[in-house]
Amino acid sequence: MIEENEIQKKTAARDLGSGSVGRLLLSLAIPTVTAQLVNMLYNIVDRMYIGHIPEYGVQALTGLGLCFPILMLVTAFSALVGMGGAPQAAIAMGQKKNEKAEQILGNCFSALLVISATLTVFFLLFGPKLLVLFGASKETLPYAWSYMQIYVCGTVFVQLAIGMNAFITTQGFTKISMMTVLIGAVTNIILDPILIFGLHMGVRGAAVATVLSQSISSLWVLRFLTGKKTILRIRRRNMKIQGSVLIPVIGLGISPFVMQSTESLLNICFNSSLARYGGDIAVGSMTILSSVMQIMTLTLSGISQAAQPIISFNYGAKKDERVKEAVKLLCICLVTVSTVFFLAVELFPGVFVAIFNNSSAELAETTSWAMRIYFGAIFMMGFQNTFQQSFVALGQARISLFLACLRKLILLIPLIYIFPMFLENKLFAVFLAEPVSDFIAAATTTTLFLHQFPKILERNNTGK
Repeated sequence: MIEENEIQKKTAARDLGSGSVGRLLLSLAIPTVTAQLVNMLYNIVDRMYIGHIPEYGVQALTGLGLCFPILMLVTAFSALVGMGGAPQAAIAMGQKKNEKAEQILGNCFSALLVISATLTVFFLLFGPKLLVLFGASKETLPYAWSYMQIYVCGTVFVQLAIGMNAFITTQGFTKISMMTVLIGAVTNIILDPILIFGLHMGVRGAAVATVLSQSISSLWVLRFLTGKKTILRIRRRNMKIQGSVLIPVIGLGISPFVMQSTESLLNICFNSSLARYGGDIAVGSMTILSSVMQIMTLTLSGISQAAQPIISFNYGAKKDERVKEAVKLLCICLVTVSTVFFLAVELFPGVFVAIFNNSSAELAETTSWAMRIYFGAIFMMGFQNTFQQSFVALGQARISLFLACLRKLILLIPLIYIFPMFLENKLFAVFLAEPVSDFIAAATTTTLFLHQFPKILERNNTGK
C-alpha cells in the first residue's frame, strides 16, 4: 500500500484542490509552456540547421519535411497512452484513489514499451515506400530516408520521454517535466552543429543528435518516476497490462492520438497536393509553414497541459467552481495567445520565413505569400484548443474523439482536394482549406462545449 500520509503531504504541496486557481495555473503554465517551446526545438533546430546547409539545403529541408508524418505518428502514440492515462490518474487522485492511479501509470509504461518495439520494426521495414507515398522525389528521398532510419531507432526514447512525462505534469511537478524537455533540447542544440557541420554528417547528424537527446530525456523521466519525490511511482507489480485499466486509458487517449496522428495524414495530403501543383518549392514551403504552426500549437498545448491537472483533479473531487474557473482562465489565455500569433504572422511573414531559409528567394517568396492564407483564421484556435482539451481533462472520450476528427478528417482533408476543383489558382486553393476548416471546427467545438459542460458537471455530482 502507498503511505497515505506521504501522499497527502505531497498532494497538498501541489495545491491542486485549494488556493487561487489563477496563481496555480500561472505557476504550472510557465514551466509547462517553456517545456513545450523548448520541445519544439528538437525538430525546429534540425530544420534551421539543415535549411542552411550550402548547396543542398533546400532539398534536405524538403526531405526532412517528408519525415514529419512519421515523427508526428510516433508522438501520437505517446499521446495515446500518456495523454489518455494522465487525466485518468489525476481524476483518481482527486477521488483519493492513489493505488488506482499507480496502476494506470504502470500499465501505461508497459504499453509504451510494446508500442515502441512495434513502430520501430514497422518503419524500418516500410520506410522508403512510405516516404514515396508522402511525396518524396528522387532528389529528396535520400535525405528523407537518411534522417528517418536513424530517428525511428530511437522511438522508445521518444515514447517514454513524452508519454511518461505527462504523468509528471499531471501530478503538478511541472518544473520537473520542464527539465525533461530542457535537458534534451539543450543537448540537441549543442550536438546539431557539431554533427551536421563539424563531423560533416549532414541530415544523419541531425537525426543522431535528436535520438541521443531523447534518450537522455527518457532517463530523466524514469529516474524521477521511480524515485522518492514523485507521488505516483512506477512499480513492478503494476506493469502487467490489464484490460480493465488500459482500455479506459486508450478510450480517452484516442482523441489526442487522432489529433496528432491525423497531423501526419494531413501533412501527407498537403505534400501530395502541393507537389502536384507547385513541385518541390511548394512542398518546401509547407515544411516551413508546419514548423511555424508548431510554434503556436505547442504554446497552446503547454498552457492546456498546465490546466489539465487542475481541471481533472477538481472534477474528480467534485469542486465545480474551481473547474469552471480553470476552464474560463484557460480560454482567456489561449484566445489571447492565438490572436497575438495571428497578427504576427499576417504582418511579418518574412521574419518567420527567414528563420528557416536564406538561400532560396523563390522559396521565401512562395512561403511568405502562402503564410498569410494558411494562418488566416488561426485566432480561432484558442477556442478550439480550450474546449477540446477541456473535454479530455473531464474524461469525455466520445465527444473529444468527435472533435478531434472534425477539424482534420471531416473538414480539412476533403477541402484540400475539393477547393482546387473549383478555384483557378490551385496552390491558393490548397492553402485556403486550412483557415476555412479552422473557423468551422472552432465554432462547432465552442457551441458543443457550452451546451454539454453543465450536463457533464451535473452527471458527475449525481453519479449518473
